[in-house]
Amino acid sequence: MLRLRFKVVGWTRRALALTDTPRPDCPDCQGDGGTAHDYGDHNGEYAGTEWEPCTCWNENRRWLLMPLPRLPRRDPGRDPWGVGGYSDEPPF
Repeated sequence: MLRLRFKVVGWTRRALALTDTPRPDCPDCQGDGGTAHDYGDHNGEYAGTEWEPCTCWNENRRWLLMPLPRLPRRDPGRDPWGVGGYSDEPPF
């Protein structure tokens, strides 16, 4: 059974996607989606962590719903209020 959630994906062009989530009552991963294994180098010092995904979900299963609009870039040379980004007008 799928457990779906919304997620924002992508760095260059962001999009909204529907993704699968780990089973919260999974006896193997306790809902984390996998197990982290720390390992060391030849001196016994910490060298990193390897991630072993659980079989209760597929982290690559996702459906793209829609691209998100790009935010307009702010032009640093153009100040919309004329006084450093702040207005001296009262709020009413």
